[in-house]
Amino acid sequence: MTIKPLIILPDPILRQVSQPVEQVDSEITRLADDMLETMYDAPGIGLAAIQIGVPRRLLVIDVSKEDEDNSPLVFINPQIVASSDERSVYEEGCLSIPDYYAEVERPAAVTVDYIDREGKQQTLQADGLLATCLQHEIDHLNGVLFIDHISRLKREMVIKKFTKAARARA
Repeated sequence: MTIKPLIILPDPILRQVSQPVEQVDSEITRLADDMLETMYDAPGIGLAAIQIGVPRRLLVIDVSKEDEDNSPLVFINPQIVASSDERSVYEEGCLSIPDYYAEVERPAAVTVDYIDREGKQQTLQADGLLATCLQHEIDHLNGVLFIDHISRLKREMVIKKFTKAARARA
């Protein structure tokens, strides 16, 4: 397994819409393993393939608590098929927008269809932090960032800050 470099805002790659995974093979399972290692190293609770520069519809999540064993989840071609009317607010962050957090309101529960790492079609009903994380990561697959769910003023300030930092690194 390999820790991959993370794509950081304002890199335009983050705005790409990811393409479906055609088949689950050793390349995809290796990518999922690398993504999990990268996510744990960061550390984070979710990672979409686009965040390491791979525009494929693949994401990994682990919302286990620090004192629990890891419970990695792999979602290939995930699709939200239902969401609750009830809403919840979580303070979200993103490995591609380091050290910035904001409260985001999303549906409190979602139903997601996906393919697992063995290539089997699955359906998962999620609520709480897992539901929020799934929505956040599926947004990445569609070129959407969590800052797109906050006010325009705050979003523009964040983008300006990260653009300035990117110029300073260049």
